[in-house]
Amino acid sequence: MRRLSSTVVVVVGDGATGVVSQLSGLRNVHAIVRGARSPAEVESLVAASSSTYVVHEVDPLADVGDAWVELFDGGGPVGRLEVAVEAAVAALRGDRATLPDYYAVLDPDALPVTRRHWWLGAVAGLAPSRVLPLPRPATAATLTRELGRLPAGRWWPDDLADRLRALPRTIPDRAGLTPQPTHGTPAG
Repeated sequence: MRRLSSTVVVVVGDGATGVVSQLSGLRNVHAIVRGARSPAEVESLVAASSSTYVVHEVDPLADVGDAWVELFDGGGPVGRLEVAVEAAVAALRGDRATLPDYYAVLDPDALPVTRRHWWLGAVAGLAPSRVLPLPRPATAATLTRELGRLPAGRWWPDDLADRLRALPRTIPDRAGLTPQPTHGTPAG
């Protein structure tokens, strides 16, 4: 997986577009609102940016998260999560998508329970310092303050593909609490 010279922050949650658009014009911040752009077009803009911070709303793991939530909420078709994981892994390995340095999760307490477990459990369990919960009211000012004090921490794990492939066995209220097996089936 490639890493860019800018610090990339993906904003997720209700109101992400508004928060990102309000960052436009800030010094050293390249705010990219998706609008009618495809994810590939946003990715191209992110990769070409030389700003200190690049903030946008296109999550490279969105389909994985949606499929994981559907699986545990009982609404998704069989195999959808596995297909979403393989597509995300292929996009990341093929440099068609890039994991952000940070995810800024707007108002996580207002999220449906399984979606909150996705962000604060499954994703944060991969790299805890890379997921920033922004409490209500999550505004551009809140995010701007956070940009100035982003925590240091380990990058996304080298075995990310294996960890993503373990998601069908990652139960929401246990996500992020215990290390996930990286190969084969879970111990037990």
